[in-house]
Amino acid sequence: MSHNFFARTGFLALTLGAIATSSFLNACSTSVQNQAQAPSPAATDAGSMQSMDHSNMNGMNHGSMSMDLGPADAEIDLRFVDAMTPHHQGAVEMAKEAQQKSKRPEIQKLAAGILKAQDKEINQMKQWRQAWYPKASAEPVAYNSKMGHSMPMSQDQMKGMMMNMDLGAADAQFDLRFLNAMIPHHEGAVVMAQDASSKSKRPEIKKLAQEIIASQKTEIKQMQQWKQAWYGK
Repeated sequence: MSHNFFARTGFLALTLGAIATSSFLNACSTSVQNQAQAPSPAATDAGSMQSMDHSNMNGMNHGSMSMDLGPADAEIDLRFVDAMTPHHQGAVEMAKEAQQKSKRPEIQKLAAGILKAQDKEINQMKQWRQAWYPKASAEPVAYNSKMGHSMPMSQDQMKGMMMNMDLGAADAQFDLRFLNAMIPHHEGAVVMAQDASSKSKRPEIKKLAQEIIASQKTEIKQMQQWKQAWYGK
């Protein structure tokens, strides 16, 4: 399955993917740490993402929960908010860990920016959910392709949405592990935001989605430059 397919359909296995099982998170965490310790010279960030996508495709349809946000129906904004909120929360947790463990001022500044921007967006999305879907269950939902409608997420699916992981000790490789985790995390947010931007009819969602796309693409580019400069990868 090509990268173009993910961009075209607006669904990214890695983002909503581990909407699958908690075992995916363990595998993903191990993969990130191994990647930091012995990365393939030929691997690019995009290549690493595609590799992980393909290696986990069999497990990701578990529970028949769709990877994308589903059709542009009355609940598209609810599903976007319920997907992006925990996804942001995962980025916030990793940013907090980076603040505690990284010794590089560049990483400290990036982490602070992530915390400020994404905490604000989380609060905004929660307010919209309450205002737009007052009768919705408190449980987050996602699109179930087999059932053809939204279904409550399990705890494992919620953890999968977060895409956060233990970044390990504050050693010489910490920043590499952080970059290897945060780059695909941001890429996932961009794809979700693109999906929402194309399907939502609410100007608030479209505006937020465009802000996420612009800011996180900028941060992805910066992190890729740091990765090359600091680790030659």
